[in-house]
Parts: sequence; structure tokens; C-alpha cells
Amino acid sequence: MLIDTHCHLDFPAFSPDRDAVIARCLEAGINYCINIGATLESSAASLELAAKYPQIYASIGLHPHDADTFDEKGQARLRELAAGKKVVAIGETGLDYYRNLSSKENQRQAFAKQIALARDLNLPLVIHCRQAEEETLRILKEALPLRAVIHCFSGGQDFLEGCLASGFFISYTCNITYKKAEGLREMVKLTPLDRLMLETDAPYLSPEGFRGKRNEPAQVKLLAQEVGRIKGVGFEEIARQTTQNAKEFFKLS
Repeated sequence: MLIDTHCHLDFPAFSPDRDAVIARCLEAGINYCINIGATLESSAASLELAAKYPQIYASIGLHPHDADTFDEKGQARLRELAAGKKVVAIGETGLDYYRNLSSKENQRQAFAKQIALARDLNLPLVIHCRQAEEETLRILKEALPLRAVIHCFSGGQDFLEGCLASGFFISYTCNITYKKAEGLREMVKLTPLDRLMLETDAPYLSPEGFRGKRNEPAQVKLLAQEVGRIKGVGFEEIARQTTQNAKEFFKLS
């Protein structure tokens, strides 16, 4: 059994063949997918997918790219969605100072409000962080205790060690297979297996050999194989431990 802890199956890229994508996922041994909300609309769509497919669970959140639009009405709607069945996390939320599609101040405010929501509902957080490692870690540490996973980890050793010291999980995507991703592969080596989770971020970040094509949850199997190669651990152990981590983190039955 494997779990894709971060995908966006509600996105238009999957509209032509969503059922077939999910069938391939099951055939590849991926028994659960966490569909991640990025906007209010996609969060609602995540709930709809979770209601339709037994193996899909939902995370409800607002991506930092959309923080400029997050008003009191949006905040109320997010709380309403977060009360839905099969919601297992809040996010993705965080800071993105690479693209800066929303102001830094609005990103910080949206982040803080979603941290508060997660604490109120006793749900874990799915964290997006890009070129904002120091501030992201400071904000999260000030909110401890909380459960969080750093999705699509792209930071360096200092950020990794700070996250691990705070009790957070680290999630890696298929970009660790890229030829120029030696730095990321080194972070995989340094991440204890009992704190590591797997994700595709589908439809993004297809693995080496599939770049330029749509990614999908079935590729978690290839990702698990690569993590095993990097860490010198058998596939069965990677599958067992990362599945256990995800089931405990998201409280999956």
C-alpha cells in the first residue's frame, strides 16, 4: 500500500479521464489520495471528490498565491468547508516569496488565519513554502504545538533540521528524480524515514522520463522506489513506513 499525500485531482487537467486516472492509481497500489484545496473553489471540489471516491480524502485551504482575495467572507466559507466529511487537513497554506502573486502581508495574514483554523478543529496543516523558509518556520514555531507537513520540500539543511526539531513531517515529490536534483536527494538522505511522506503534487512535477507530461498519483510507486534507492532501503519498507506515517498524520482509518 502507498499513499499520495498531496495531489490536485479536481484540476481541469484531469477532467477528460479522472476515473481512469484513479483506476490506474489503485492498480499501482496507491490506496489513498489526499486531494489538496488551493482555492475556495478547489476546496469545495475536493470535498465532492472525497464524497464520490472512497479512497480520496480532502484538505481544505487557500494557497498563498490567492491570499489577496482572502476576506472575512472567504474565511467563513473556508471554516464551513473544513467541517465537511472526510476533511483530514487544512491547506495548502503558507508563504511563497518566489512568485509573490499576493502581497507578503496578505500571505502572512491568510497563513495565520488557517493556522488558527487548524488549531480550532484539531487538524494538521499542509504547508507550502517557497523562498520563505526562515519566516515560515518562525510562524509555525510560534504556533506550536501543531501538526504540520512541509509539502514538496525544496529547502536546505538548516530548514530541514528546524522543521524536524519542531516535530514536522517532510514530504517529497517526483522532482527528486531530476538529474540536477542532487541537493534534494541529499535532503532525502537526511530525513528520518519515520518523518517522511510521499506525494506527486499531480498534475505537476512529473518524474524524470515523464517531464512535460501530466503527473498522476500512480507515479507515487516510482517515487517510493527512488526514495528507497537514495536511502538504501527496500521498497517494502519505504511503502510500509511512509504509509504508516501518512495514516497517523491524517488519521486515516
